[in-house]
Amino acid sequence: MASSGKVLDFEEYVRNRQDALLRSARRLVPDPIDAQDLLQTALVRTYGRWEGIADKSLADAYLRRVMINTRTEWWRARKLDEVPTEQLPDASVEDSTEQHADRALLMDVLGVLAPKQRSVVVLRHWEQMSTEETAEALGMSTGTVKSTLHRALARLRQELESRDLDFHALERNERGQERCAA
Repeated sequence: MASSGKVLDFEEYVRNRQDALLRSARRLVPDPIDAQDLLQTALVRTYGRWEGIADKSLADAYLRRVMINTRTEWWRARKLDEVPTEQLPDASVEDSTEQHADRALLMDVLGVLAPKQRSVVVLRHWEQMSTEETAEALGMSTGTVKSTLHRALARLRQELESRDLDFHALERNERGQERCAA
């Protein structure tokens, strides 16, 4: 009968957290179907070890780690479908340089926040947790989450504006030097 309780606990956990876990899987793999497969595989692997997770509040973190490890296994085991040909196909290659630059800027700007602020921003906007979920995950009240998030976003805006002003001043300075050299 103990195994029946185990099943119900796990089933209840999955029912309550499946949307958040699927969002995490979607951030790990680009294809929505692959994300569902990744989550299912992680759930199957976790089910066998469910009793070993003493602190069930860490189950999300455990499952995310299982998803990351599974995705890595899939990546390593992938087959390369390259076929040598005499002529290269005419295919355009998307340049994601700007997207990578934006991501690098975001990661850099997040560094100006205090750890508590950074945690709130990441959980609310990156992990898309609700205010209540964020408060529970960080052990604080919802009011504290809201005020911390408000201050953190204001600080991020301020930092981005100052970097933008610095960038434009640098551009003007370079143009002025080019005119003088000409």
